[in-house]
Amino acid sequence: MLIPHLHFCGECEEAIALYERAFKTEAKIIDSASCISANGRREIAHAVMKIHGQEIFLNDRFGTAEKTTDIAVHLVILFDNTDELLACYEIMKPGSVTVDPLAALPYSKQAVQFIDRYGVQWGFMVYETRVLI
Repeated sequence: MLIPHLHFCGECEEAIALYERAFKTEAKIIDSASCISANGRREIAHAVMKIHGQEIFLNDRFGTAEKTTDIAVHLVILFDNTDELLACYEIMKPGSVTVDPLAALPYSKQAVQFIDRYGVQWGFMVYETRVLI
C-alpha cells in the first residue's frame, strides 16, 4: 500500500482542522501524547485521515537540524512484514540519506525514513495492527 505523508512544522493540528472541514472527513490522531514542542505546544507524531477515499498520514516533523529536510511530502510504503521491508530498503539504501533510522514505533513494528539518491523521501513501515481508517 502506498500512502502520501504530509509534514508540517508545528501546524499539523491546525491543518487537520482545516482539512476535516474542507473535505468533510475526520482524522485519527494515533500518537501525540509524548510530543511537546520547545514552546510547550502539543505536536502530532502520527495521524491518519482519508481525503476522497485516499488514506494519508500527517505529522509535525521531528528530527535534528542535520536531518531536517525541506520536503513537505513523502511516500510511505506499508509492508506486510519486516523481511519485505528490509529487502526493499537494502536495495534502495545505497546513496540515500537516513532521516530516521530503522526502529520500532508505537504504531509500527519496524520503520525507517530516508531520502533516496534521487531526492525522493520514503517512509517504510510494518504495521502490527492496521490503524488506518
